[in-house]
Formats: sequence, C-alpha cells, structure tokens
Amino acid sequence: MTQTQPLQKLYSFDEFIEWYPEDGKRYELHDGVIIEMPPATGDHTFIISFLLQVILPLIQPYLVSSSAFVKTPNEPSAYIPDMLVINPNNLVNEPFWKKQSTLIYPESIPLIIEIVSTNWQDDYDKKFNDYEAMGIREYWIVDYAALGGRKYIGKPKQPTIFVCELIDSEYQMTPFRGTDRIVSPTFPQLNLTAQQIFDSII
Repeated sequence: MTQTQPLQKLYSFDEFIEWYPEDGKRYELHDGVIIEMPPATGDHTFIISFLLQVILPLIQPYLVSSSAFVKTPNEPSAYIPDMLVINPNNLVNEPFWKKQSTLIYPESIPLIIEIVSTNWQDDYDKKFNDYEAMGIREYWIVDYAALGGRKYIGKPKQPTIFVCELIDSEYQMTPFRGTDRIVSPTFPQLNLTAQQIFDSII
C-alpha cells in the first residue's frame, strides 16, 4: 500500500507576515510555502558592500534596502532581494509599506539585485519570472561563483553578471564578464566592470 505524504500548509501573505519570527533568520514566501533562506557567505557580503559603495552616490533620490519585501500580485510569494533600490516618491501608493515594509508596485522598484548562491534556480527562474511579470524594469543576477546552469553561463562556466532589462514586458538578458563595462538602464552613468565586482571579494 502506498503511503501519501501529508500536504504542506500553504500560507497567505498576511499569515506569513503574522508568523514571521524574530530569530535572526531570513524567510521568504514561495507560492505559499515558507522558505528559510541560507545565510549570506562572506563573499556574498563583500559583493553587497562593494555595490553599495559604488551605487549609493548615484541613486539620489532613491533609497536602498536589503530587508524589505517584494510581494508578487497574483501568487502568494514575497521575496527579500539582496539589494533593493526604492523610489520613495511612490511609497505613498504602497498599501503594505508602513506596517510591513513591503512593496507591490514596479513604480516603487527601479532596480533589484540578487547575488546567486546554492539555490541558484530561484534567481534564474522563479524570481526572474516573477519580477518580469511584476514589471520590475531592471534586475541584476550576480553569479560571481558561476553556480548557474550551463544554459545561462556557458561551458566552461565562468562568473557572469546578467542585467535583465524589461522591454515589451519581457526581460532581455545581457551578460557581462571580465572587463565588460556593465550597462545599467537605471544608472547609465555607472562606470563599473564585472571584474571589479568579482575582485571585491577578499
């Protein structure tokens, strides 16, 4: 006789926020399932710190967060991007911002940056599709350790940064490697190569 596995409880966004513990860990909601996010590695932290130093002088009047949620409109999902650039002028329209530090409108989100870790499929597939569907106009995938699938980063695998620009409601992915100068639609004045980001790891 075949035993069936018990069904996993699915959470709404409101239930997820109410449940969210203050235990120092980070959790996301993926299609109603609560996912504990792996802790950031030292390399991960170096890259985020470097990007903050480079981007912060360029972003006025924008804000930057690494703790706010991005909630998808149609599916019960909520993500905490590694770096979230926020347009403060649209926060007045965000119904979940004041109490839950959560954004739902693309007008509030000029840029999202995700640093690829062992759960690389989330960044290349799940979040890619959801951010695209939300209309987030620019999304970076920073794959400094070349963890992504070969269909994305080639063979042999090599560290790659993808800038995904929303054009006609679809992301156009542009890879940057080595001394390639990163081209950002949101920050065209950015003077930065992929290798400079990779070299920020000590």
